[in-house]
Amino acid sequence: MAERKIEQLVERVISEVVESHLPQLRTDITRRVLAELKPQLGGAEESKPGPNHLLKAVSAIHSATTQRDVLRGLLDNAVQYCGRAALFVVKGGMAGGWQGRAFANNDAIKDFALDANSGLVARVLGGHTALSGNASEMDQRFIAEFGPPADGKCVLLPLLLREKVAALIYADAGPDRESRLDASALELLVLTTGTWLEVASLRKTAPKEGASGGAEKKEAPVAHASAAHAAPSFADPFAAHAPAFSKAAPASSATVHVEAEPAPSDAAGDQFAGLPPEEADVHRKAQRFARLLIDEIKLYNQAKMAEGRKSKDLYDRLKEDIDKSRSTYSKRYGNTVAASGNYFNQELVRSLAEDDVTLLGSNFKR
Repeated sequence: MAERKIEQLVERVISEVVESHLPQLRTDITRRVLAELKPQLGGAEESKPGPNHLLKAVSAIHSATTQRDVLRGLLDNAVQYCGRAALFVVKGGMAGGWQGRAFANNDAIKDFALDANSGLVARVLGGHTALSGNASEMDQRFIAEFGPPADGKCVLLPLLLREKVAALIYADAGPDRESRLDASALELLVLTTGTWLEVASLRKTAPKEGASGGAEKKEAPVAHASAAHAAPSFADPFAAHAPAFSKAAPASSATVHVEAEPAPSDAAGDQFAGLPPEEADVHRKAQRFARLLIDEIKLYNQAKMAEGRKSKDLYDRLKEDIDKSRSTYSKRYGNTVAASGNYFNQELVRSLAEDDVTLLGSNFKR
């Protein structure tokens, strides 16, 4: 009973600090993630890093002050759970090396481009999900240049930013047979990295996004007509990296556009084509914020989601999280031109209930 009360308290605090307390958010997300992992970590071998190691790893990622440092933190801590790790940036259909850890020649990673059509690489890019497999399923040029892992196993994980694969993280046990590969811990580190990058980016734009429709018109002038439908962007943490294989390509700009995959209801962004640019922008921001809130619910309640979908009572099982997130959404967009869109409920049905409103149960009111 006491544990449940503590869990409920932590969930409430997380929802509140997302709104206004970025430093505290780091600590609360870390604690919540670890609470979800305890069942899996309870039977771990003593030789493996335990919850305290994972806590330090997640905390290190959350304490980084720049996007580049967040990604460096991901790689630095990933090698606690594998023998070797490398990050590849996905741009323009290519997966180019950024940095590596624990390879015989880490610098060579920077000038290596993975074959996006090969085995594991193609499947992870297409499926947006982490996959474990044999080294024989990896790009064989990569294995030939950097050497195969001693146990013949590897894992490839997508770093997702707004539902788009922005990078791939390769990991294996390395050439030492005594090394190991903990795919579950690596998946958590990659997932929390992507979530933290999105939260940090959202916090930077929160003051403008929280303004009323009128304020949006005053504060967000449109530079040119084509910008009205521009995709959301992140500061590019890889902008300064110019691998040898891409030097013939045009120089990258200061930002990288990470295009969100449109939901069924807003295919190609045409849903708002008839609105004034400033109003359309508020609607798009409201949709993105709703998706982030629902993704946060999904991230921390995977077991409850599976049970709720099976029993068709998702809303009853997740009522506290859903209601708090709805309140957070309403505070930001309830008094804007986007209020009529009801995007939070739309995303709740689309993403949490997989487009089947009956899975939410009879107590859910649209």
